[in-house]
Amino acid sequence: MIREKRSGRKDFLQTLLELQNKQDSDMSISHKQVKALLMDVVSAGTDTTATTVEWAMAGLMNNPGVMTKAQKELTEGVGLNNIVEECHIPKLKYLEAVIKETLRLYPPGPLLLPRCTSDTSTVGGYTIPKNTMVFINIYSIQRDPSIWDNPMEFKPERFLDDNNNGKCDYRGNHFHYLPFGSGRRICAGIPLAERMLLYFLASLLHSFDWKIEQGETIDMSETFGIALRKTTPLFGIPTPRLSDSTLYV
Repeated sequence: MIREKRSGRKDFLQTLLELQNKQDSDMSISHKQVKALLMDVVSAGTDTTATTVEWAMAGLMNNPGVMTKAQKELTEGVGLNNIVEECHIPKLKYLEAVIKETLRLYPPGPLLLPRCTSDTSTVGGYTIPKNTMVFINIYSIQRDPSIWDNPMEFKPERFLDDNNNGKCDYRGNHFHYLPFGSGRRICAGIPLAERMLLYFLASLLHSFDWKIEQGETIDMSETFGIALRKTTPLFGIPTPRLSDSTLYV
């Protein structure tokens, strides 16, 4: 019996290239359109990733005990004679919880992207007419004291407790935690964000100890926009912590 060979799961680029080759189809797109879409994805992902890493570093520098735990995990999982590599990322469970807690308190898109109702709906006793533009305030949802214990506290451990919020992921399956949205319009950059956020943050924490100038405090005030930014950029002083100085070259 001849079995049909199953192709692997296609990524975003493969799908775009297939649409580009369908010249006689209503779904075909041009090379210029493919390039524009990819530029949008890269630029949007770069901006939100940098913003999230800055918030994470600010949260860690404001909570030295959390930073110590994250660096201890890196020391044990990577070693002070090595730099962080992609193969180390799956082992960093506490650092993953740090990222999740950062995205809970400081989601890149505090109101997500606007949605539009296709039909008149009733939600929570409120009637939402057809074609109404709707914003989901995940900034407030993820800080709701009726859902989260001590919601204003930077506490990554909450995402390690399976009996509480430890099962929260980025897929939009838990409506009290939606940093990347949910449903068909969920952020397409989740796989990139999961890897790059952890890798950037792990590299910064493993290679250096961080502190602020004596007598200074970190301003955690926020500036709202499409992306949630720190009002005052973070300024930290790094000190090398790896035993092999050649790793910094």
